[in-house]
Amino acid sequence: MDNQTKAVLGSWIQAIGTILAATGSTPFKSLSDELKNALNLIGNVMQGTGNALIADTVETFNLNKVGNQIQAVGNSTVVAGILIDSNSRISQILNIDGNWLQALGGSASLGDAFEQTPSEEQLYNIYGNLLQVIGNSLQAVSGTKELRGEEAQNLNVVGSWIQAVGSVISAIGQTKYP
Repeated sequence: MDNQTKAVLGSWIQAIGTILAATGSTPFKSLSDELKNALNLIGNVMQGTGNALIADTVETFNLNKVGNQIQAVGNSTVVAGILIDSNSRISQILNIDGNWLQALGGSASLGDAFEQTPSEEQLYNIYGNLLQVIGNSLQAVSGTKELRGEEAQNLNVVGSWIQAVGSVISAIGQTKYP
């Protein structure tokens, strides 16, 4: 598979993963907690896989490559938190740290986009990465609030969906400008 195809595939795997994870984070009454946890797990595995595929297509060492690698590590950290007893303090800390790592990785990719020649393609990268950074940061803040015993579910849901919108924008840009 050539790098362009792999980058498009990775972008859509990541986007679908963020949508699944956001669905798992949304308090739909019709979905059981078990199903929501499964969606969150599968979504984060897909996000990490997509980020790893994207990083693999970047042939030179740059902020975009490092950013996608960091995001994949962040998703792996969230997955570890999900696989541990989801009600434990360690699980919550792993989830918070994983979201901060994803935000850091997205910030690195965003920095790379700002270094490029201004174009419509770069607008997709900038807006997509910026929304993902905002979404992951909101999720990390919500996790911190929950760790302190404060209500933060709505903040987590908003952050999840902002991240999902950002990843879809990035995937559209990657598809439109391979």
